[in-house]
Amino acid sequence: MFNRVVIAVLVLSLAACAAPRPRRTAPQLPGPPGASLLALPAPGEYEIDSANSELRLLVYRAGPLARLGHNHVMVNRAVTGRAHIADSISATSFSLSMPADAFAVDDAESRAEEGDDFPGDIPEDAKAGTRRNMLSPAVLNAAEFPDITVSSVSLSGTLQALTADLEIGAAGHRSKISAPLTLQGDARHLVAIGSMQLRQTALGLAPYSLMGGALQVQDAMQLKFKITLLTN
Repeated sequence: MFNRVVIAVLVLSLAACAAPRPRRTAPQLPGPPGASLLALPAPGEYEIDSANSELRLLVYRAGPLARLGHNHVMVNRAVTGRAHIADSISATSFSLSMPADAFAVDDAESRAEEGDDFPGDIPEDAKAGTRRNMLSPAVLNAAEFPDITVSSVSLSGTLQALTADLEIGAAGHRSKISAPLTLQGDARHLVAIGSMQLRQTALGLAPYSLMGGALQVQDAMQLKFKITLLTN
């Protein structure tokens, strides 16, 4: 009986880093109070407005003991970088980076914004456990690779329906993915908004797992982003 109690306590203490069940629909992050663009802004170099940009990951629990864990909302608001706006979409490019350890894990406001899959508040010790496992050598390996980088390889489509071919650097791996995005803007802002399902293994990452997979993080997660550029 004692051994069973010990095992149960261990499972509950480790459940903080359980995993992802992708949502069928995922609302996009709100953009600026402007309309869709009819044309690219004036050519030039633009800075990312970190105060109004973020990358958000929705991560879902999985495994036979998934009920003991939580789904997670991880938000990084320390995005920096630049964009080169050219005369055409195909000649436009951008690059950005963010510290891996700048992710906020399961803050109450972000969880509430994401709806029923993320009920209630999460205890601080559970948040700390999730963050520790995310930054560990087994996942993001933040001590050795402190920054996550994203750079455009090519852009195609229209301003209302763009596809960006991207190269992502995370945990020492470099991967290529394609991401849909739209551009919005007004007199002061140019904002790229997108949402997509992304697999951790596509980034060279190993989804967190323990107890032989009884409690794990699902490979698929939801990536949402809002990148704001200063246009003056």
